[in-house]
Amino acid sequence: MAVQYGLMTDSAQLDLYGFDSDLDDEAIAARDRIRAFVDEHVRGQLDVWWEAASFPVELARSLAAIQVYGADIQGHGCAGVSPRTYGIMMRELERGDSGLRTLASVQGALSMRAIHDFGDEAQQATWLPRMATGEILSCFGLSEPECGSNPGGMTTTARRTADGWHLQGAKMWIGNADIADVAIVWAKTDGLGDDPGSARSIRGFLVETDRTGYEASIIEGKYSLRIGRTCRLALDVALPESALLRGSSGLGSPLACLDHARFGIAWGVLGAAEDCLGDVLAYVGAREVFGRPLASFQLTHDKLAGMLTALTQARAVAERLACNAAAGSMTPQQISLAKWSNVQMAQDVARTCRDLLGAIGITSVRVPFRHMCNLESVATYEGTRDIHRLVLGQWLTGISAFR
Repeated sequence: MAVQYGLMTDSAQLDLYGFDSDLDDEAIAARDRIRAFVDEHVRGQLDVWWEAASFPVELARSLAAIQVYGADIQGHGCAGVSPRTYGIMMRELERGDSGLRTLASVQGALSMRAIHDFGDEAQQATWLPRMATGEILSCFGLSEPECGSNPGGMTTTARRTADGWHLQGAKMWIGNADIADVAIVWAKTDGLGDDPGSARSIRGFLVETDRTGYEASIIEGKYSLRIGRTCRLALDVALPESALLRGSSGLGSPLACLDHARFGIAWGVLGAAEDCLGDVLAYVGAREVFGRPLASFQLTHDKLAGMLTALTQARAVAERLACNAAAGSMTPQQISLAKWSNVQMAQDVARTCRDLLGAIGITSVRVPFRHMCNLESVATYEGTRDIHRLVLGQWLTGISAFR
């Protein structure tokens, strides 16, 4: 008779240091609300959406019911939660799929944050409440076909006209652009007294996507983030004066938005790693190899212990980052370290879990391969590992390696 090994696989087992035991009522309510939503409305459809390389627009709008859009923004119908609660929310979304968390990040951490931080009162009042409820969906146009890690090299321009602005250029790798009602587009301006060749001239614009000259098309052939709607943009649009986000000023404006998204990523990937590790724990307890459960081998223990250790260390980084954010002392360098290192942790966990699963690990029966593929995108967007390590190198030496 085979020995029965009862391995726990709930998320509490993976929280060795009891981080979740310190959550306040706000964070617990958010965690449980989003986890229930993901379990009920997302998990059962992930394979279908993955095969179709898409997700339904109604899902994007329904996420508003769990208050994830602009959740850490105060006022304008937003939840106004603490940084830690926001991080927990991103973790629970990415426990389902990185594409789900990406959707919330694009809407909230990027687009809504840009309007909140750089828009005037009229722009905030017009857009933020409807974005919080999911009535309005958005995208954030920064990266270009030839400018990814160097957004200051963008060639999209906004030129003064008698009636406002003429926006012209192309953007690439833009999430949700084909279903967005409004796009936040970054361009180099000519007509504000700036040198249009300078990164200091970069401004943000609100572009309603039903305007003539706005064209979004899905990027086909992705093996990663397949339930994310990733697009290319072609822009040749006339805009009114009111489209300018007047508070935006130079490259620092979109980069500040990216920092909010990176904070969410550092938390979100914890969920992907936990989902992988929980899945593989259930598997190794049931799978027999040479007449013994896979969980009984020392090599298995070594891999499981290594993954738990890395996950715990990454959670500690995310927790401290949230504390600093709440205190107003969070820095771009802290965000860079958390983003690249936590993503790499999640990649390593997903790959090790896939290895432990053997052949079945390449199928949709288990979750690690999907997470593993998704995390390749997460490792690339909002700054690659190399770019963030250059940020840290500059902080250590005082010397920039970017130019």
